[in-house]
Amino acid sequence: MGKLLLLNGPNLNRLGKREPDIYGDETLKDVEEKAKQLAASYDWELEAKQSNHEGELIDWIHQADQGYNGIIFNPGAYTHTSIALRDAIASIAVPVLEVHISNIHQRESFRHQSMLAPVCSGQIVGFGTKGYQLAIISFVQT
Repeated sequence: MGKLLLLNGPNLNRLGKREPDIYGDETLKDVEEKAKQLAASYDWELEAKQSNHEGELIDWIHQADQGYNGIIFNPGAYTHTSIALRDAIASIAVPVLEVHISNIHQRESFRHQSMLAPVCSGQIVGFGTKGYQLAIISFVQT
């Protein structure tokens, strides 16, 4: 049995309301429940957290170095701007998979660059909320 941390960054609490043509109509609660159910089907535990505050996300990443097998992280817009989150990820031994609902490489040019990808174990983009499930499968089947 393993343990995963699912982190969602700024504005992801607005899923289901914010730009449904890009992000779909599922709520964050829907996404988290599906993720927990999938993890449980493999006898893994999944804890889900969301914050609009960079420092809180950093604290959770630091704390995850104790007792988690992996982090699934959708950093939202911090993907493109946060050296602090990049440094937090680089400072821990736990692997981090970066997940994005939309394909950031097909969107506005400022979204093409991820500050975090070089220190993450992988990146899943453009599969909608199924990207979270793909990340779980990646961890539980390794």
